[in-house]
Amino acid sequence: MKLLALETANEQCSVSIVDETKTLFFQLDARAKAQTQTILPMIEQGFAQTQIQNSDLTTIAFSRGPGSFSGVRINAAVTQALAWVNDIPVIPVSTLQALAQAAYRLHGLVEVSAVLDARMKEVYMASFRLDENNIMQLVDEEKLLDYQQASEYQKFTLVGSGSSLVKDGAIEFQASIANAEDIATIARQQALQKQWLSAELALPVYLRDDAWKKIPEQGKP
Repeated sequence: MKLLALETANEQCSVSIVDETKTLFFQLDARAKAQTQTILPMIEQGFAQTQIQNSDLTTIAFSRGPGSFSGVRINAAVTQALAWVNDIPVIPVSTLQALAQAAYRLHGLVEVSAVLDARMKEVYMASFRLDENNIMQLVDEEKLLDYQQASEYQKFTLVGSGSSLVKDGAIEFQASIANAEDIATIARQQALQKQWLSAELALPVYLRDDAWKKIPEQGKP
């Protein structure tokens, strides 16, 4: 099995290539909003370093959102284009689940409420618990909430960029950010069980119905 994992939904860019047991390639570009310039060269570098071609891939995993509108859209578009060429199946991974997985990887947390700043005085939020395979699994629903609603929806330790918006002083794990390693970790388990979708279903998830609108129409400052 060869799995390509892509993460651009957090306004950063990272690429990972893994097999059944180990990471073959990983690269992260932490510059904000540079995904369009870096994602394809990073994929090409990964192929060159591992001597793998697109046609050799078993599946492509990607962070499907919610998150940065442009970042989520880039991730889905690149995944769909690469998968379509060679009829490669895809595995969409929740950005919130990846954030929860990062909290386990970085801090050893096994129960978290993952929360991302959605702007417009709202957050994306869901809670996760570690399973027997060391994968963070959803225990409620992904929601778009205002700050008060989110504070009532919180179940576990807050992680992610929206933490201090939901609870004053909740900054300990605010800087936790998922990358392609976390996408790959989650997707590997699904790939081994052939739990994937066809290329045309590499679709973004925004949670916000007006995500497609121009910034002035969204009421952003």
